[in-house]
Amino acid sequence: MAPPNTEDSELIYRSTAGGESIKQDNEPDGKFERHYVPPNLTIKEIRQAIPPHCFQRSTQRSLGYLLKDLSIIGLLVYGATFIDPLLPNILRLIAWTTYWFFVGAYGTGVWVLAHECGHRSFSPSRTVNNIVGWILHSALLVPFHSWRITHSQHHKNTANVYKDQVFVPKTRSELGLPPRKDDDDDEGHIFQDAPIYTLLNLIAQQLFGWPLYLIKNASSRSYPNSETKWINHYNPSAPMYTPSQYMDIVISDIGIIMAISTLTYLSFTFSLLTIVKFYFIPYLIVNHWLVMITFLQHTDPKVPFYRDEQWDFVRGAASTVDRHFGFLDDIFHKITSTHVAHHYFSEMPFYHAEEATKHLAKVLGKYYLFDDTPKFKALWRSYSTCKFIEDEGEIIFLKY
Repeated sequence: MAPPNTEDSELIYRSTAGGESIKQDNEPDGKFERHYVPPNLTIKEIRQAIPPHCFQRSTQRSLGYLLKDLSIIGLLVYGATFIDPLLPNILRLIAWTTYWFFVGAYGTGVWVLAHECGHRSFSPSRTVNNIVGWILHSALLVPFHSWRITHSQHHKNTANVYKDQVFVPKTRSELGLPPRKDDDDDEGHIFQDAPIYTLLNLIAQQLFGWPLYLIKNASSRSYPNSETKWINHYNPSAPMYTPSQYMDIVISDIGIIMAISTLTYLSFTFSLLTIVKFYFIPYLIVNHWLVMITFLQHTDPKVPFYRDEQWDFVRGAASTVDRHFGFLDDIFHKITSTHVAHHYFSEMPFYHAEEATKHLAKVLGKYYLFDDTPKFKALWRSYSTCKFIEDEGEIIFLKY
């Protein structure tokens, strides 16, 4: 198997020995695209490289992590009840900002544990996974089964431009850009000329991208043959779902209705402002981290996308980037730094994924992607340079 050309890549290909990395320029470059050779490994080869114990799930261990996260959030909420009565104005702002950051971070950790339930990696018991996942995700205004089903489709079709479910790239023609033969730079450079516009759109993505994905299937694949005009995660008849999944979607909707009803009751009991400060602002921060993590895992100028003839599961899973988020890695249960392993083996519990990643990096070699660019710099780079793919080609890369 020939390795890819990595002469101009800043994406880190973690070496098979010694943990060293190769780091170079990451600007989009047709040379890289022309010389890229996709991996030809089998899933059997990859799985054989992972120690068997990495696939063992423990309900007790998972519940321990959940109890820790919920306890920390509970202590933060309790502490926040003293902010307004006891602190002067300037200290209130500092205290509330601290509260929002950490509740948002640990709320993201809880979201990740619900995500584990959706993959059946939280527990060997399907019942435990369904109950815990439904409760946690409903509390975060996520329709558990509705998301679980489309997220499974994402894992089965990662980097397939026709079938993936998240951050599916637009084509040149879909964005109304000039045909490739008429574009002197072979790029759609109109996007470079409006940094303020780009920044405002990025902020909107970070705050509202997640609910828009649930409400209107934003950034997902299209369903041109669907009779359903409003495609969303709350409609049991949406084209993402089969008739046998109808009640799963209804149960998910019931969870959302119960959560919204509870928040409404609390807002009348305490005040709307209280709910905004204690719940809604941390909720927006959870949305931010969720969108940022997912976006950076699947969007980079050097991550290949595939059309059907060249796509397979192994290639799609390799189109995933691991990144470090500093101390947040532990709060986020390593979903940031072990996501490649998660895409190959989604039922592997997160607490084994770090060990599995070391073995996975060896078998993938230069196809294992790790980027150590500071996370917000990487976010801006990917958002400002990864705008579209060409209408032709079986292996394609994002351009701007």
